[in-house]
Amino acid sequence: MSVLTILEFPDPRLRTQAAPVTVFDAELKQFVADMFETMYAANGVGLAATQVNVHKRVLVADMSEDRNQPLALVNAEIIARDGTQVYQEGCLSFPGIYADVTRALKVTVKAQDVDGKTFTVDAEGPLAVCIQHELDHLAGKVFVDYLSPLKRNMLLKRLEKQRKQAASA
Repeated sequence: MSVLTILEFPDPRLRTQAAPVTVFDAELKQFVADMFETMYAANGVGLAATQVNVHKRVLVADMSEDRNQPLALVNAEIIARDGTQVYQEGCLSFPGIYADVTRALKVTVKAQDVDGKTFTVDAEGPLAVCIQHELDHLAGKVFVDYLSPLKRNMLLKRLEKQRKQAASA
């Protein structure tokens, strides 16, 4: 396994729409394992393939404290939504940046596993937020797209300031 490089905003590759996975093989299983390792190494709870510059419809998530509930979703799509919630989101492609985003409270997702077998997941609360966030990445959308232009610009200026401080340190 290996830790992959996570793209950081404003990298234009984060806006790429992911293509469906059509081949379910050892290479896909290795890629998913590398995604989990990358997500855990970065202390994240979710990661989309787009964030590691692979433009396939693959995402991983693990909301557990002990990192023992890995969930890999291939070719996932939301087939039902219910309710709304506001949740403070962060993103591995926006280090240190957090903002309140409104999303569905519950989602039902149809996906495939790494072997190509179809299954559904009913997610609620933080897991539902995570899945919606990662699916947005696969569509070329990032969480700051949900913010007002003023709030988005403030956060992006803060991100740029953090980068300048890190570069001069």
